[in-house]
Amino acid sequence: MIKFYNRKTESYEIEQVAGESYINWIYSSPLGMKLLELVVKKKFMSSLCGYYCDRAHSKRKILKFVDDFKIDMSCYEIPEKGFSNFNEFFYRKLNKATTRLASDNNSFISPCDGKLLAYESIDIENLIQVKGLTYSLAELIGQDAIDADYEGGSCLVFRLCPSDYHRFHFVDHGTCSPTTRIKGFYYSVNPTSINQINKIFCSNKREWSILNSENFGEILYVEVGATFVGSIIQTYNSDRKVSKGDEKGYFKFGGSTVILFLKKEVLKINRDIIEQTAKGIECCVSMGERIGSK
Repeated sequence: MIKFYNRKTESYEIEQVAGESYINWIYSSPLGMKLLELVVKKKFMSSLCGYYCDRAHSKRKILKFVDDFKIDMSCYEIPEKGFSNFNEFFYRKLNKATTRLASDNNSFISPCDGKLLAYESIDIENLIQVKGLTYSLAELIGQDAIDADYEGGSCLVFRLCPSDYHRFHFVDHGTCSPTTRIKGFYYSVNPTSINQINKIFCSNKREWSILNSENFGEILYVEVGATFVGSIIQTYNSDRKVSKGDEKGYFKFGGSTVILFLKKEVLKINRDIIEQTAKGIECCVSMGERIGSK
């Protein structure tokens, strides 16, 4: 059972988890853990799932998925002839007419839909995965040449579950560096697995880049794949200026994670988010929603 904080209603809710019984069994039983290490975390399993979700017959799963997770499809663009496969539905685009963006330069927005944990005054050698489990920024991005720049800064961890909108966006105007890709495994990023697998973000497939933003300095973006994520697709051009709210990329099927790092004394994260994180509880956020300020 995953409890999260709904910022709009200022109340706690229970998350409906896709494949919850399967995830709990995999990450809590000896046989499940053995199957995880031998099969589930490997690339070929996620590639096989991705292949199925790209095929036309996978679209028959869409209606049940929408009904099961009560997804409001009026918030999204729907092709005239409908979605051609499940992945096309999974990385659906937002309906711009219904999207609200905190556009003033002082507002720091969420880059995606998801559940958020946020940390201030971070120790880059001991980033918090969960209580008792840590990892370093150098381990996460595969080098230590730039990690010292973020000592004492902010870290925001956005967990996207399968029912969420799966595109991620730029949080400010600026230019973004080319993407560095790091091969890895495909562990689930569900809280159940995060409590069981040490350095899980450093073990999974991931990609990182730096947004040279106009209002918040250099922002390190890290996109992390997970079980059954077919691909991380970057759609931005590194040689072009981007605007706040522009799309950066998207995930194909599966739960995923976006992690942002900002330098010291740049960002003041909204207090309710910090308070809930201190309790170990994620806050539900939407793309474009104000989550902090300069």
